[in-house]
Amino acid sequence: MAFCSLRSPILANNYLPIIVGVMRQGDFMTHRGTLIYFCGKMGAGKSTKSKAVAANRNAVLISEDEWLSKLYPDQISSFDDYIKFSGQLRPLIKAHVQNILRTGSNVVMDFPANTKRQREWFNKISIEAESKAELIYLKASDLLCLNQIAQRVIEQPSRAAFDTEKMFNHVTKYFEEPEASEAERFVIVEINA
Repeated sequence: MAFCSLRSPILANNYLPIIVGVMRQGDFMTHRGTLIYFCGKMGAGKSTKSKAVAANRNAVLISEDEWLSKLYPDQISSFDDYIKFSGQLRPLIKAHVQNILRTGSNVVMDFPANTKRQREWFNKISIEAESKAELIYLKASDLLCLNQIAQRVIEQPSRAAFDTEKMFNHVTKYFEEPEASEAERFVIVEINA
């Protein structure tokens, strides 16, 4: 046990000790941030929703698309390329996110959590950082996702090579709908248009 004290001048040269606080190991309540991540089919609106949630919660937004485009410009032209470079990015991102969570800041991750294995990775990040986690599932029909992908290609022509119905069908083969038991906090957002 350690005592912290200051001496304060009360009368001329007489000083009285003032106890500021008593500290014992483990007395500090450690505030950790919350990790917020998303599940939803390609085109469900995960990136749009992640930006809104990050702004609403004053959280740090980390976007896989942004990191991949900066670290590997013009190198991702197929699904296999995406898997390769995404796999290289994840260890760096994991440590980075855990450090942010340990400061008490919330982190919104715009990374897919579309398979049980991907969701386990997010949960591992949270558990190791001793933080809370929240999974937001954007539940949308295939038709709605395809319509939103078509609109995205109009707004962002650079995505035309990757954002196709063929790619949607390929990626959707791996989609696993989440269960409430997979996350500490589970939110379902039904997307209807």
